[in-house]
Amino acid sequence: MTIVEFRERAENHKRAASVALSGALDEASFEAAKTSVWSRSVQQSFSKLLGELPITERPEAGRVFNDLRAHIDALLAEASIYFAVSEGASQAGRSLDLTMPARERWRGAKHPVTLVIDEIVAIFREIGFTVALGPESESEWYNFSALNFPPDHPAMDMHDTLYLGEGALLRTHTSPVQVRTLQRHAPPLRILAPGTGFRRDPFDASHAPAFAQIEGLAVDEGTSFVALKATLTHFAQKFFGKTRTRFRPSYFPFTEPSAEMDVECRLCGGVGCSACKGTGWMEILGSGMVHPSVLEAAGVDSERYTGWAFGMGPARIAMLRYGLPDIRLLYDSDVRFLAQVAE
Repeated sequence: MTIVEFRERAENHKRAASVALSGALDEASFEAAKTSVWSRSVQQSFSKLLGELPITERPEAGRVFNDLRAHIDALLAEASIYFAVSEGASQAGRSLDLTMPARERWRGAKHPVTLVIDEIVAIFREIGFTVALGPESESEWYNFSALNFPPDHPAMDMHDTLYLGEGALLRTHTSPVQVRTLQRHAPPLRILAPGTGFRRDPFDASHAPAFAQIEGLAVDEGTSFVALKATLTHFAQKFFGKTRTRFRPSYFPFTEPSAEMDVECRLCGGVGCSACKGTGWMEILGSGMVHPSVLEAAGVDSERYTGWAFGMGPARIAMLRYGLPDIRLLYDSDVRFLAQVAE
């Protein structure tokens, strides 16, 4: 016996095994073929032949034998799966159709709100903003006091805020990130603070108790409301394309003066519909010049620096982007809907 003869015998047995197993039409004939091609006696006969080879040729023969064993094991595994599936289909009273196309595989995608957040962040990165993050569990000081909320402000009542315990709560906005960032980094700075806010709001067509929010902050020497308005108008034009915008006076404890920013309703083209309450405009964010008390609470000299801030809800912006009449569509996790807008 030489290594050449051993290799030839192994190749012949491979072919014989393939023919025997492919000819098995049921489980009984498969078991018979399995015994004939890879019984203990067959394996022992190859081991005996290997032992008859010269010592120098045995390593090569061992590799040939291992290759033979792997080949037959693969054939047996494939046949076993086939007969197991066939038996299961037969027991269920169904025939196995091997020509049936495979089921379509599920493919994951980003949520529409996540897509909107990513796009907003990309737009502001182009003009020098960086992303800052903070904890979702906050203290009353960071969430209210440092932002110039008076102690008796209605937002601090139980019907608006979800309290966790003495002095602790789930943040109602991402504004605390602004204070924390100002405490860690000296101006000038420009940041975006994306994250989740929590409020005891009813889950209806325009509100959710847990919602995505993005806030922005710019603090520098001499920055003004003109820079705020120019930046937000640039954002609206980049995000929505050519569109009209307007600013309306408003009130927030942490900004003075304050303004709401609207864009022309994307659903009716400014004519007026139920989504925009007949006004032709959709509110997308609140903004204003940072109140000096907020700068002082964060340790910033309000005589030297000024700042402006804004906050928006990506879910409401997603409603404008995709023409959605109800915010609950974004939170119901209905795959039929998400598959139409996710990427």
